[in-house]
Amino acid sequence: MRRTPGVSIRLKFTLSYASFVMLAGTLMLGTVWVYLLRGLPDAASSPAGLVPIRTIVLHAYAPATAGVLVLLLVFGLLGGWLLAGRMLAPLTRITDATRMAASGSLSHRIELEGRKDEFRELADAFDTMLARLEAHVTEQRRFAANASHELRTPLAITKALLEVALNDPARDSGKLIGRLHDVNARAIDLTEALLLLSRADQRSFAREPVDLSLNVEEAVEMLLPSAEKHGVAIEASGDITPTIGSRALLLQMTVNLIHNAIVHNLPGAGIVWVTTGIHSGSVTLTVENTGEILPAQLVSTLTEPFQRGTERIRHDHAGVGLGLAIVKSITEAHDGTLTVAPRPGGGLHVTVRLPAAPPPARNRRPTSRVQP
Repeated sequence: MRRTPGVSIRLKFTLSYASFVMLAGTLMLGTVWVYLLRGLPDAASSPAGLVPIRTIVLHAYAPATAGVLVLLLVFGLLGGWLLAGRMLAPLTRITDATRMAASGSLSHRIELEGRKDEFRELADAFDTMLARLEAHVTEQRRFAANASHELRTPLAITKALLEVALNDPARDSGKLIGRLHDVNARAIDLTEALLLLSRADQRSFAREPVDLSLNVEEAVEMLLPSAEKHGVAIEASGDITPTIGSRALLLQMTVNLIHNAIVHNLPGAGIVWVTTGIHSGSVTLTVENTGEILPAQLVSTLTEPFQRGTERIRHDHAGVGLGLAIVKSITEAHDGTLTVAPRPGGGLHVTVRLPAAPPPARNRRPTSRVQP
């Protein structure tokens, strides 16, 4: 937006301060004159006769009064200019930092010293915003680089398979088509995961009452064939857990958590525990599974996009590396928190905590166990 040049804030403060000083000085001198002249006699004798005393005093002290007013004006302008500059110095630093951020430099911080006041609160808030913005931009750049790499991989494999088919027409086409189908399915899954992640990050969804316990029932029913295939038992229990949000996204979050617990489990002897609950204004969804012992350092990275962990990449169900990242984005989009921790005996313990909606009558759902 183009703006016409105007008077600076410092000059405005200076003129305001000088005007206040002049007004206060004029009122003070006027008050002195009123009380001084009221106590004097009307006239005094002189060689020329009677002369009004007020006239004598006026002629004697008027130049001094004018001089005082001039000094007050100079003092007000000079003092106002210096005080305004001192008071607005933090604002200048904030402005400089804003211009640097607008030019693309997000690493600069104001770090305003001194005790807490309005300017320092503004500077601290701006520093916090810059830190979050820098972290977000860094994460987006890393995500874009990882996404490009992940999307390039199936395309490169497809290209290589097609080149082999062109160079060797006698090659078994059925095996080639099956391999191309698997690669294409993985690319589609990755694209859909990226779109879902973007939707959750943008928070572009309608909100409605959702019961997480019903989502759990639907997700368990949906993933039952996968659990039977991997030989994993699912135990689901808990309370009615009403919250507000997107039913589709919260169902996807639940499916991702349970699917992750199924495929990264002990084959043939694994268990997944799914529990819902409501506690002091929030609802919780907890998914716990048996599995390999995972170090805490590795677990802390599993919610980052495309982070699967070295132990997981070797499996054929490694996925696209966005399962827990999508869960984290959906949770944060619903103003919730996600906690991921390793189980002492192996596996993961994941808890999603969301704001609770006004709950209906609480009923305890019976524990169910699905055997492979």
